[in-house]
Amino acid sequence: MRKAERRHVIDAIERMIQQDVGRNIAPLFGACAGGLHSAAAAIAATPQPALGLITGFYVPLGTPPAAETDGPVGTALLAAGLSSIGVRCRIATDAACASACAAALCGAAVPDVPVDAAAPGEDMRVLAAAWAAAGITTAIAIERCGPARDGVPRNMRGIDMSGWTAPLHEVFEAGPWGTVAIGDGGNEIGMGSVPHALIARHVDNGTVIACATPAQHLIVAGVSNWGCYALVGALAVLRPDWRTGLLGVLDERLDAAILEKAVRTGPAVDGVTGLQTLTVDGLEPAVHHAKIRAIRELVAAVR
Repeated sequence: MRKAERRHVIDAIERMIQQDVGRNIAPLFGACAGGLHSAAAAIAATPQPALGLITGFYVPLGTPPAAETDGPVGTALLAAGLSSIGVRCRIATDAACASACAAALCGAAVPDVPVDAAAPGEDMRVLAAAWAAAGITTAIAIERCGPARDGVPRNMRGIDMSGWTAPLHEVFEAGPWGTVAIGDGGNEIGMGSVPHALIARHVDNGTVIACATPAQHLIVAGVSNWGCYALVGALAVLRPDWRTGLLGVLDERLDAAILEKAVRTGPAVDGVTGLQTLTVDGLEPAVHHAKIRAIRELVAAVR
């Protein structure tokens, strides 16, 4: 398949995940069009890639208070895909979200992926040095709360999340790795690449919640987990030698197993409802699985 044709397929995958589920982020989709291709191309072209995945968004008012299902579930599926093709990865998250991330990895059958748990206010230089020593080539932030212009990380309701959120944006920006971000609301790491005025104009509480941390490559999706599925698919399109392994994890049953394990034993809660249910952003599994199937079908048709 020619380069232009591969780009066409990846752009189709991106359009598929750019479905607004109620946050009024359609204008952000247009501002970041092409982010999926640029992110996947950068990773695919990296010799001996090693990825550091930053995720976990705590829900302090959840029942129970826990990490939300969006983020750790997609991250675990991405980690399973990377492991299947021999690409090393590790995860960084908050201490309060570590159990949900570990549970998600167990559900993905990759329990040995390292999880670096950090506390709010912790000095990030130690973790950044550990990532550098591990040879991380790309940092990917997935549904990860980041600081607004005033330095305060906030959730979509505008609540100050400093008490539960480690400053992992400092690791993200520490380099020498490239940076990719996946978000769905405007308050996540990477959204600093979007004009602040755009988020302020269209997203509820956008003026105060808009994250100021940029990324070299930004993927905006209706649900952040969808961004992980799309990245797996895009990498499979660009790297035929990776395709079989990556297609293997674009599997609804695997996604269901990850969600089940994260929710039941993490625990993890739905970020919209705050409830310990098998849903993500208020959406039933069937909605997410339709995205996985559609991405898999697009990738499988590539020759």
